[in-house]
Amino acid sequence: MYSYIKGTITEIEPGKVTLETYGIGYHIIVPNPFKFKVDESVKLYIYQHVREDALTLFGFGNLKEKRLFDELLSVKGIGPKSALAVLASAETDEIIRAIEMGDTKYLNKFPGIGPKASQQIVLDLKGKIKSDTLNIKSQRRLDEVKDALRALGYKNKEIDRATKNLDPKKDTSLLIKDALKTMAKKK
Repeated sequence: MYSYIKGTITEIEPGKVTLETYGIGYHIIVPNPFKFKVDESVKLYIYQHVREDALTLFGFGNLKEKRLFDELLSVKGIGPKSALAVLASAETDEIIRAIEMGDTKYLNKFPGIGPKASQQIVLDLKGKIKSDTLNIKSQRRLDEVKDALRALGYKNKEIDRATKNLDPKKDTSLLIKDALKTMAKKK
């Protein structure tokens, strides 16, 4: 089992790169091969997939991508190609956000992921994957809501009362509506 391989990219092809290390070139399937450059030194985190007729290496530029790939593989009906297609189509944090929010419509847009597969992903992974960026994005949404309320002429005290119990996982427009409803009730 490999954890990672450090080396130099010698070839880039659709769907894979060749990573040379100590005179051996490894064909490694990656989500986005064209983000690499020939002669670039990299460290790829590896998932080794073994079948009776093939041994395949999948590579990821960071540990977060690799861990999400592993989690996706744990979902019933999701194989390496589907998991790789998901990672190739969006940023890791956006995928995690969609899973945590139960956004099956977002997950349906990925190649090979239909309604049943997206529901299974949410069912199996919601609450299992944590992302620091969820907190950052939630705070960013609340800041946007506060800015919008200030632009409407509300005072900071009113804004703080209206936003303290909001669910930061909701979309910004819904948060603004919720805050305005809260303000209307207090008048």
